[in-house]
Amino acid sequence: MTEQAAGEDTFISHLVELRDRLVKASIGIAIVCAALMAWPGPSHIYDLIAAPMIASLPPGSTMIATGVISPFLVPMKVTLLLAFILALPWVFYQAWAFVAPGLYAHEKRLVLPLVISSSLLFIAGVAFCYFFVFGRVFHFIGEFAPNSIAVTPDIENYLDFVMSMCLAFGASFEVPVVVVILVRMGIVSLEKLRAVRSYVIVGAFVVSAIVTPPDVVSQLALAIPMCLLYELGLLVAPMFARATRAPEETA
Repeated sequence: MTEQAAGEDTFISHLVELRDRLVKASIGIAIVCAALMAWPGPSHIYDLIAAPMIASLPPGSTMIATGVISPFLVPMKVTLLLAFILALPWVFYQAWAFVAPGLYAHEKRLVLPLVISSSLLFIAGVAFCYFFVFGRVFHFIGEFAPNSIAVTPDIENYLDFVMSMCLAFGASFEVPVVVVILVRMGIVSLEKLRAVRSYVIVGAFVVSAIVTPPDVVSQLALAIPMCLLYELGLLVAPMFARATRAPEETA
C-alpha cells in the first residue's frame, strides 16, 4: 500500500470515527429529551423557564402566542434546549474520546478534567443566568414600562431571548478553560495574560454590552463574572501545567 493510500484510509477512518461519535452524542441528547418529554413534560418545562418573566408581570398578566403552532413548537424547543444542556457531559465526553487516541499520556491527564470542568462551568453559567439575572433584568425593564402599555411578551420572542442569554452566559463561564488551554499549549504565556488583564476587563464589558440587553444590571451580571473567572483561570493554569507536564519536561 502506497503512502498516499494509507493516508486516505486514515482520513476515512477518522471520518467514520467522527460520525460514530456524533451519532452517540445525538442519541444521548435524544434520550434525555425523551425523558424530559415523559416527565415533567414540555408544557411544565416552559412554565418553569417562563417563571422569572411571569413573576415580573403585573398580577393576572400572562404571555401570548401569536403563531398558530407556537403553543406546541416553543415548549418543544425549550425541552430540546434543556436536553442539550443536561447532556453536555456526554457530548463533551464523545469529543474527548474522539481526540484521545492522538494524545500523549500526559496530555490525556489534561483533557478529562477540562471536559468535566467545561460541562460544569457551562451549566453553572446557565443556572446563574436563570436564577440571578433573569429576575432582576425583567423587574428592571418592567419598571420602565409606561402605565398605558400592557406588557404581554410573545412566547417565541421570549424563547429567543432566553436562548441567547443562556448561551452567552454559558459560553462566558468557559473563560477559565480557555485560559488553561492557552497556557498549557504554549500559545500565550501566563505572564502575558497577566499583563493584558486591563484589556481583558475592558473586553469583558464590551462583550457584555453587545450580547446582553441595554440595561446596566445584565451587563454587570455578565462582565463581572467574566473578569473573576479570568482571574480564576490565571490561578488554575499553573496547576494544570504542572499536573500534565511531559516526562522530558520534568527531567
